[in-house]
Amino acid sequence: MTSMDKTLDGTANERALLERAGFSPGDATAWCVAHPELRDDFGFDSAASTHFWDLSQRLRANLPARTARDPDGAAASALLHRTERNLRERFLDIHVDELYGRLTARGSKFLRVDELMPEAAKLVPGLTPGAEVMAAEQTRPLKEKEGLEIDHGILLSHVLAHPEAGRHLCHAMLLARAEALDLLPRLARDGSVDLGAASVSRAGKASIVELRNPRALNALDETTLAPLETAIDLAILDPGSEVAVLRGGPVEHAKYAGRRIFSAGINLTHLYQGKISFLFYFQHVMGYENKILRGVARRDASPDDLAGSTVEKPWIAAVDTFAIGGGCQHLLVMDYVLAEAGAYLTLPARKEGIIPGMANLRLPRFLGNRLAHQAIMYGRRIDCGSLEGRLICDEIAPADRMDAALVQAVEDLTSSGIVSAVGNRRQFRIGQEPLDLFRRYLALYAKEQAYCHFSDVLISNLEHHWSAQSRKG
Repeated sequence: MTSMDKTLDGTANERALLERAGFSPGDATAWCVAHPELRDDFGFDSAASTHFWDLSQRLRANLPARTARDPDGAAASALLHRTERNLRERFLDIHVDELYGRLTARGSKFLRVDELMPEAAKLVPGLTPGAEVMAAEQTRPLKEKEGLEIDHGILLSHVLAHPEAGRHLCHAMLLARAEALDLLPRLARDGSVDLGAASVSRAGKASIVELRNPRALNALDETTLAPLETAIDLAILDPGSEVAVLRGGPVEHAKYAGRRIFSAGINLTHLYQGKISFLFYFQHVMGYENKILRGVARRDASPDDLAGSTVEKPWIAAVDTFAIGGGCQHLLVMDYVLAEAGAYLTLPARKEGIIPGMANLRLPRFLGNRLAHQAIMYGRRIDCGSLEGRLICDEIAPADRMDAALVQAVEDLTSSGIVSAVGNRRQFRIGQEPLDLFRRYLALYAKEQAYCHFSDVLISNLEHHWSAQSRKG
């Protein structure tokens, strides 16, 4: 059989599958013949690809909801998505440099990941989901979503894999949020700013950021993203402090009422209910968590290139009760970790069915490869006061001494001069995790996490391990 015969045979099989799923022979044939051959011409390739993606979307809109599809409908949906995404991959293989250049006015304009996606959808419709289809997708629980945000992961992967575009996007995510710049005078005047889900207040030489999601054990979700990043920006930019602290506030849960908890990680109830977007992961790892590690960037200097290209401070984590998932990930970018006696750490990625952010890159530096595998792949609990826990935690304090121990840790970290502390953390960073290593890791993570986030396995895990159907948001 020749390659032409195989192509014709494959097309016939695709047409037959679409017809079994209920599409008319005319619609099935039109879709099969519309698949474009790209010419390495941005204008032509954009128009031809957009035509094909639009046709695919219109076909998919005629299918029942995801959970109501019969096997033929599910197979037809998978065929449409797979073919669309293969075209997106080929388009971006050829055009990511030109695309990103146009989106950012040749690098003179900074777009965060949540701004980049809708702009890409306007420039090349269908490359990422448009506003109308995203609005409908966002209302659905996770098991009913089409997984359109996988296309965000594909675009992010290509942008981050491109050295210049990827570094520029990392730079954009390290810039201070506009809200933080607006609130900085209030922090200077009042010594504190309350942002609801997070707050920042000055105490002596420290700016203390407190995460506040009391009904959800200080879990991380869409409601905490902007407040927490804004508070972290303010803590870093505050000229009246020398060191920054991250701590969880008191919670309301009956089992822990009144106790502080560092963080329960991603809000699994919100994840199951479809209230966590795929871009949440990137606003976390490329946004506030990377700012803790690298500082807040200047617009006129590429971060990590030269000393002084970011404004940064040493960070202390005060871990009360536990740090789970994303909360545990935060500890891997800290300069000092103070933990309450009896506190513990876990990265329950296996039970959740997702990748724990940057932990696969960072955790082996703390625990070694084998213990890191056990923590990530097999959910091993790490007690802060254990030998393994002390590889992450610098100090263990009794619960009733946490406040005093935190004051002493701030004093110890600043007593030898803040210049040397910042200089030393930069030298550690450039050797352990330069920006290009961070960027390359995220290029793969973007696609891997996208497919994990929308997998049937994740939904099954949430129902089995979390009893997600019975929980209220």
